[in-house]
Amino acid sequence: MKEKILLLAAATLGLAACRQSAPAEVVIEKPAVAVNDGRFTPEVMWSLGQIGEYALSPDGKQVAYGVKYISMEENKGNVELYVMPVEGGDATRLTTTAASEFSPVWLDANTLLFCRGNEIRSINVDSKKEQVVATNENGFEGFKVSPDGTSLVYISTIPVERPDHLNKLYAGLDKTTGRINEDLMYRHWDNWVDEIPHIYLVTLTNGKANMESAVDILGADQPYECPMRPWGGTEQYNYSPDGTKIVYTCRKKTGYDYAHSTNSDIYLYDIASGETKNLSEGIMGYDQNPVFNHDGTMVAWESMERDGYESDKLRLMVMDLASGTKVDLTEDFDYGVSGISWSADDKELVAVVMYRGTLELFAFNRESKTIRQLSQGMHDVNGFQMTGSQIVASQVSMQYPATLYAYNLSDDKAEGRKLTTVNDEVLGQVRMGKVEPYWIKTVDGKEMLTWLIYPYDYDSTKTYPALLFCEGGPQNIVSQFWSTRWNFEVMSGAGYFVIAPNRRGVPGFGMEWLEQISGDYGGLCMQDYMSATDYFANNFPQIDKERIGACGASFGGYSIYWLAGHNHDVKGYDEGRRFKAFLAHNGMFNFEQQYLETEEMWFDNWDLGGPYWDWNNPQIKKSYSNSPHLFVDKWNTPICVIHSEFDFRIVASEGMAAYNAAQMRHIPSRYLYFPDETHWVLKPQNSLLWHRNFIDWFDQWLKK
Repeated sequence: MKEKILLLAAATLGLAACRQSAPAEVVIEKPAVAVNDGRFTPEVMWSLGQIGEYALSPDGKQVAYGVKYISMEENKGNVELYVMPVEGGDATRLTTTAASEFSPVWLDANTLLFCRGNEIRSINVDSKKEQVVATNENGFEGFKVSPDGTSLVYISTIPVERPDHLNKLYAGLDKTTGRINEDLMYRHWDNWVDEIPHIYLVTLTNGKANMESAVDILGADQPYECPMRPWGGTEQYNYSPDGTKIVYTCRKKTGYDYAHSTNSDIYLYDIASGETKNLSEGIMGYDQNPVFNHDGTMVAWESMERDGYESDKLRLMVMDLASGTKVDLTEDFDYGVSGISWSADDKELVAVVMYRGTLELFAFNRESKTIRQLSQGMHDVNGFQMTGSQIVASQVSMQYPATLYAYNLSDDKAEGRKLTTVNDEVLGQVRMGKVEPYWIKTVDGKEMLTWLIYPYDYDSTKTYPALLFCEGGPQNIVSQFWSTRWNFEVMSGAGYFVIAPNRRGVPGFGMEWLEQISGDYGGLCMQDYMSATDYFANNFPQIDKERIGACGASFGGYSIYWLAGHNHDVKGYDEGRRFKAFLAHNGMFNFEQQYLETEEMWFDNWDLGGPYWDWNNPQIKKSYSNSPHLFVDKWNTPICVIHSEFDFRIVASEGMAAYNAAQMRHIPSRYLYFPDETHWVLKPQNSLLWHRNFIDWFDQWLKK
């Protein structure tokens, strides 16, 4: 159920857009926005440009990037490509089309490749002249070019074939919508598993790809994902510096085995011989995102130790290819890494680290094993690219969306140099709510970082309602993230304080803090929510303690259902209720049903301890006794339930059951259902309805 930041989901939509056949004629442009009262609303949020994929040029002097603008009328967005100098200056627009462009990749210092429709195209950044490089009827999900520019490896899909004994049942039934399955993992997150991604090698001659000679690197008869669904992209494979080998990520499992295991591996493919070697054999957790060093003698990747534990620490593993020796550069470092890049001299590796409430750049010295922090601030570095010592990063905070910043390998806890100004005009009209960090004592005497976001136009002589934000995941950090769904500044703009705790179970505060939540969903993590709420209710007179609500999605939605059953006889609050209104999005309501309805079985096996019918297991008794549906008799507070049909992680019946329970208890309640959304609400008009409903619901119970 672990949620990724919405940026990843948005990127997935961008990949899907590449495979649309006939784009609309409307070119969606940057809207004109006037914010008259300085209030940040959902409408203002959706008017902002969304910087997505970007690419640093081989000489480190230019960065190309995509910007998406949304049309509420059209209910969709459009991505155009821009390029700007890294040293600063004006951006140049490269494309103006009705079809979105994505996956920018530099061929050389003047030529950019990208995807549009079912084509890979090239554009001269000076003349803006375009040429078709490759066409694929099944589309592209991204690609990488070899170091010498003579080939590329692209992602496309192959169908999942029915076995013959089932295929014969469909004879003559070309209009049937029925699905017959005889194994697990027939659906994943938000899609039926009808096709799987593979990577293909194709040569480039005079700027053209010979698609007829494309080679399926895994083999057309191999029913395995490369890259891995649902999050994997081009970061999961790389060329060797001499272009003779490809290293890639794959979990060579299907069906029942896939649903129960996170054991993926790193494979080395020799282009000339076609031979494949498993580099990570014996490592039982996720191994992913391999990167060659500059002379091709070593490979680094992100590695988890334990099978079935999707939130295990991501170690920085380095392997010497000649000797086969593996070294963990994070052995004495209590935090995980993501996104790895080698320094020019191969002595250091740079990665993003979730660190004490923010996402920062760190450098790991391969020889001395020393670690240094390159970036620091009230921001999240969501990803970066590095050429030489030049680093370009995508950076966000609770107060601004994705913006490109420049760093240098020699930096020491720097805040970065801002490059893009896509949203400066609109954000300059907005008065954002102040964001402050607080370290709060928990019931067992530990310290917990909690963000407090102040309401728009805060006046210290007034009192305001407040919202407790319950994070999903469950092992997701509450960092300086920016989202078009859970946007704290939208809540601030609606006139609320927001209390956002990094409760037990989130990364960035050491492995002990991270792992405490597994098997203890109703324990200290819930106490942490209550501790944070009580701290601010009792120490901030500007927060009206009798007007506090709580909201959350996924594990956060479960948290709301659990809190709803434990919101009585609370000392110091009117009517013994700490919270006066709830909102739960796509949350787990009935653990026994959830265990049988979800698809990634490794998750529930790890976090709950296994199947509910194993009643001789004390862990099972403890875990399932915290299922929210067991406490409905204690519900006494208005609750809004939101759920979506294409959420295969936590299916829609969970939300419907929770809403029905509230109705049958005569609890004031509301049900918002989306028949065409997933674990997230991504379509623009659906999102706007989501936000309007969110504000209306809490205004009804906390402002009247």
